[in-house]
Parts: sequence; structure tokens; C-alpha cells
Amino acid sequence: MNIIEGGVTAAKGFKASSCAAGIKYEGRPDMAMVWSEEPCVSAGVYTSNLVKAACVLWDKKLTSGSSKISAVVVNAGIANACTGEQGLAFCEETAKAVGEAMNVSEENVLVASTGVIGKQLPIEKIVNGAGVLCATLEGGISAGTAASKAIMTTDTVNKEVAVSVEIGGHTVTVGGMCKGSGMIHPNMCTMLGFITTDCAIEKNLLRKALSELVTDTFNMVSVDGDTSTNDTLVVLANALAGNPVIDKENEDYETFKKALFFVMETLAKKIAADGEGATALLTVKVVNAKTKAQAKTLAKSVICSNLTKAAVYGHDANWGRILCAFGYSGEVFDPDKVTLSFIGGGEEVILFENGTGTDFSEEKATHILSNKEVTVLADFHMGTESATAWGCDLTHEYVSINADYRS
Repeated sequence: MNIIEGGVTAAKGFKASSCAAGIKYEGRPDMAMVWSEEPCVSAGVYTSNLVKAACVLWDKKLTSGSSKISAVVVNAGIANACTGEQGLAFCEETAKAVGEAMNVSEENVLVASTGVIGKQLPIEKIVNGAGVLCATLEGGISAGTAASKAIMTTDTVNKEVAVSVEIGGHTVTVGGMCKGSGMIHPNMCTMLGFITTDCAIEKNLLRKALSELVTDTFNMVSVDGDTSTNDTLVVLANALAGNPVIDKENEDYETFKKALFFVMETLAKKIAADGEGATALLTVKVVNAKTKAQAKTLAKSVICSNLTKAAVYGHDANWGRILCAFGYSGEVFDPDKVTLSFIGGGEEVILFENGTGTDFSEEKATHILSNKEVTVLADFHMGTESATAWGCDLTHEYVSINADYRS
């Protein structure tokens, strides 16, 4: 597998565009579009929140059906959530505008929104923006990067990645972009993610791969414990790589899954690292748990602990907060068998083992916690299963961002 430059336009046949439609933000692009020269088989996973945005309902219907997808159009600034029948009508109107311009059906067009909940979309601006997007589509890295920037809200950096692999004697590319910074919590997080590939793969297998891999990637991320109304992760495959169609769970399927996993994991970590107000990416790795499910629950319990996240921000090696989070996770384990350490900047310090705290150097621990990437490693000595979760520290800036978000 080769890591290559680019994102959603890295795979063959994909183009992108962006524009400033003036939806909420002034002086910056706030709409983006991804287009495939050949219709795509698709798969999607969406928010587990009972309150779902209109665009989620629209996309879920299309990706679960037989329609092939040609385009995704995205707006930033207004979420189109809790907007009733009018919100759904605006999804259809947006899709129709793209469909008419690109000579496809509205059922070939996905829509996505992110931003403030409860406001109606300024549909005239959206439709006008869609027209500009359709007229300015381009291939190449810069167009994909510009699209990844246009979908940002409180994000501080754009998020994209691409890889290539060899399948059936053909180069297959998988690329993606996402946005997400706050209101991030497993199943899924407040994020929009769009992954494109030129792989030829059967729809049910694409759906199976996405559903399996999301549990170890995006569903292992938490910034603040809030699950959004708009979470959308879509994969589009247009078959232009020319590889033999993957219609069985064979070696080609496993190769594709590895590439897809890398893209999904990388994007998930980028979201965690860019959590609102964050100064550090926090990784929690649980090893030697009894079962995979237990390892996941334990890791997510710590990544969701506000006390732990605040301690990391303060560079305070308060390991008791981590043990406490393990203890209320609902999983059964023997605390006397747990070994706990911090890792960062190429250094490691063991904090807890054999049922008690160690005589560790507070200075060294503080130095480790001062890195931009900090890992909590917990060995439960119960079995052979492991899991990793990602989040960030909890800072004063997080409160400032969310206290003023609507204004």
C-alpha cells in the first residue's frame, strides 16, 4: 500500500469543486461538490441519534437502495436538522438543481449539511451555489483539497488522505476527506466523511466492508460525548480502475479492506486531533483484554472521561482518573493485574502496576504529557484482545467555542 498525495479526487474519474455561497460564513467557501464521471455503487453509515437531519434521511434512503450515485453536494454553516418537511423538500430541490445541471436524476445526488441545528437552509443561495459547483468541477489534487476546506465549520485544519494498492494487476486508489471538530462521540461522531475509490466492487461487499471497519475507526473517536444529528460517512466506488470486480470475500477483498481501513483510521485520528480547542491527540490503547468488545468498552470509557481529558490538558499524571473510568465502564477486571503507562515523544512512564501506583517521576510524566500526541497504554493481563480509541484534551477554548457557536 502506498500513501499518496490527495483526497477525494485522487481516484480515477472523480472531480471536485467549491464555492462561497454565503450560507453563514462570509469571505470563505462554504459549499463543495464531489462528482464521478461514472455512476458509483455506494455505501453509507449514519448517526445513531434518534434526531436525524433531513440530509441524513435523504442519503440513507439513496445509499440503501439500488440507485447509483454520481454526485455529493455539501454545505457548511447550517445543518438542516430539525427542519421538518421543509428540510426534506430542500434536500430534493438541491439534488434536482445538481441533477438538471449534470443531466442525472435527483436520486443520483447525495446532499450533506453541517452547522447550526434548527435553521432552514437559504435555499436560493444553496441552489445558486450548486450551479456554480457544477460549472467549476475539476480533477486534480488542488480541487479536492479546496473541497475539503469548504466543508469545515469549527475545524482548524482540513482533513484528507489517499492511498493506492494493487488489485488484479491494476492500481486501485482510495481517497477521502472529512470534517469534524466538536459534537464528536462514537456511533458516530459529528462528522461528514466522503471516501472515493476507483475500485470495481459489488455493492453488498462495499457495504459490508464499511460497516465492519467503522466500528474500529470512526466509532472509536470521542471529543466531547455528544452524538450529532448529521453524522454521515459515504463511500463511492466507480470501477474505473479496471480491476476484476470484487464479488467474493477473497484476497482482493482483503486488500481493498486494508486500504479502506487506512483511509478511515487516518481520517478518524485527524478528527480527534482537531477536537475543538484541543492541544493534544489522546490515544487510549487497551491490550490483553479478555474479548474485543471488552477492550473497546474500556478504551472508550477513558477517551470519554472529561476528568482524564482535563488532566491531560493540565499535563497532570492523575492516573487515578483513568483507573476510575475503567472501573465504571461496566466491564469486569482485576485492578491488581492492570499495568498503566503514559507514552509520548518516544518516552514511556509506568504509573500503576500490581494494584498500586509506582514511584514514577512526576517531571518525566509531565514532559510526556506536554507532547502533541499522548498515549495511555493499559495492559489488563486477561487475554489477547486489544482496541484503540482516540480523542483529545479538554481545554478552556472548548468552552469558549461552544458558548459562542450560534452567534
